Amino acid sequence: MYSQIMLSVVAEKLSLNAGERRWHRERRSAWLRLVALAILVVNLGLAGKQDSGIVHANVVVVYGVLTIIALILAELRRGTTWLSWFYVVMDAMLVVILFHEHLFAPGKDLDHTLTAPSLAIGFVLLTHVALRLRPVLVFLFSGLVILGWLALLTVAVEAYLGKGAAHALDWSAFLTEAALAAAFGFAALVCGLLTHDHNVLLSTAVLAERRRANLSRFFSPTVLTELQATGTSLDLGRREVAVMFVDLRGFTSLSETIPLEMLARLLAEFRELVTREVFAHGGMIDKFIGDGVMAAFGQPKSTADDAARALECAVHLSRRLHDWSEMRRRRGDVNPRAGIGLHFGTAIGGVLRSGSHDEFTLVGDAVNVAQRLERLCKPLDASIVASWEVVEAGDGRELTDWKYENGVEIEGRSRRMRIAYVPNEVGRVTGELIQQGVCR
Repeated sequence: MYSQIMLSVVAEKLSLNAGERRWHRERRSAWLRLVALAILVVNLGLAGKQDSGIVHANVVVVYGVLTIIALILAELRRGTTWLSWFYVVMDAMLVVILFHEHLFAPGKDLDHTLTAPSLAIGFVLLTHVALRLRPVLVFLFSGLVILGWLALLTVAVEAYLGKGAAHALDWSAFLTEAALAAAFGFAALVCGLLTHDHNVLLSTAVLAERRRANLSRFFSPTVLTELQATGTSLDLGRREVAVMFVDLRGFTSLSETIPLEMLARLLAEFRELVTREVFAHGGMIDKFIGDGVMAAFGQPKSTADDAARALECAVHLSRRLHDWSEMRRRRGDVNPRAGIGLHFGTAIGGVLRSGSHDEFTLVGDAVNVAQRLERLCKPLDASIVASWEVVEAGDGRELTDWKYENGVEIEGRSRRMRIAYVPNEVGRVTGELIQQGVCR
């Protein structure tokens, strides 16, 4: 139950900015002051000592005025941050007055008549301060109350002793109220610790939720939940991974000729389509690079079917991109083609933490090769270009309608590679078969 409450609080905290959160707290505190005022009136009415009536009335009036001012300022969203400190100091002074209004009553003997209603008001106002969720204000309020309580009590005892009162009797009264002050102090300490623990827990939960929201850019909700449940490390590490690059053909020249709104809509549709398909096949999005998307299969944990899932995703994604392009053509929008490059190899991947912004990164030769294979889509007029490593690792050596080339030179590599690719025309036919359920 508490975890559910905390999650709802975290959601609320994230949905509000700093200013809105402040006025939310101020408004709640002001309305609770109104409740505390009603409790104060009832308790002081029950105390019912005739010689304390004026003191009680003054305390009620002052607290009532402060409450009205707090309500007005909170509803109008006016006032500075130091006003909360002012309210706390004034409340502490009123509590001290209630605790000490009996000390200087006429008479020779010390009138030790601290009533239960007066003491109850002190605890009510203490809990009201604690609801501000600021430990420093709790300790300020309780410190002022206890210091004022004991200081004035000491002065009163010394004054009565100077009049010849019984020493043992008066110091016994002091010790009795000191014990009550200690109980009040313990309650204040508990309130302060609880508010501190609440703030630490809330900050931790907010940070965790921000990190989850940040990582949700890279992983599907299912994978992210599994990562959190299993505690899989997201630290940098070397792993076997299938890397995919998806890029729009001719986007640079296209971006210079179409309106910005159309350009933004084009990129948004493209990224959403790629992300949805990659997540559906258990992959992760490493980054968006302009009109390109870099995805990976096997991060942050390698599995035996990473390459197979990458190949399957590439085939399905190629068809989805073709259908998307045709749909845009039919409605009169620009319809660029896309190319996909795939490679399987060792890469370094993990989360780089920099304050509140965590960035998943993937670097290594496998990344460079996948990107350069994607660039071969244009000269080969292909929708997919994959290295033999990913085809072999994915057990796709008998891929239907794929073409194979040996000794292909890749930029930046001295060793030539064997590749497999899907010509654009074949890709369209394969896509139709996928749509009919003939191919996976």
